[in-house]
Amino acid sequence: MAAFRDIEEVSQGLLSLLGANRAEAQQRRLLGRHEQVVERLLETQDGAEQQLREILTMEKEVAQSLLNAKEQVHQGGVELQQLEAGLQEAGEEDTHLKASLLYPFLLGELEELKEIEADLERQEKEVDEDTTVTIPSAVYVAQLYHQISWPPKVLGSRDPPTSASQVLGLQVCATTPGLCHGGNSKLRNGGVILAPLGLFLFS
Repeated sequence: MAAFRDIEEVSQGLLSLLGANRAEAQQRRLLGRHEQVVERLLETQDGAEQQLREILTMEKEVAQSLLNAKEQVHQGGVELQQLEAGLQEAGEEDTHLKASLLYPFLLGELEELKEIEADLERQEKEVDEDTTVTIPSAVYVAQLYHQISWPPKVLGSRDPPTSASQVLGLQVCATTPGLCHGGNSKLRNGGVILAPLGLFLFS
């Protein structure tokens, strides 16, 4: 009986030792899994931090690019304003240059036009004066023409003229025969064709 009790106590002790060993083994397994999870979490955290740093770097680069673009736009606007101002200044200088070049030419043209106008006025005045003198003379000649007999008579060298108009016509035909009958006047029996004065004046 005592032997059975001893065997039973030894068996319980062995079972207790086996249970303790199992608990320890299970605890070790749990600790190992816990360590693995922690390592994975740390790796994940490191990866997230690396990605976050990369994202922050990209954001900084994008922000710097935007600032550079804004600066370039501003600089471009300033340069554009400078170009527009330079273009306007060049246009004004070109206008002044053209005006300075054209002024002497236009002044010369104006003087020439004034001379032409004065010449025309002088010629018009001369024409008016000639007309004033010529018209009465023409009226007188026309009146004299109607007083002359027609057709022309042949006056002999011995026949005296009967009027002052015949004397005038005789003198003209004698000095310039071409004026009487188109230059065909001939002496006939020592005489001269006496043409009316208006014939050679108006023909």
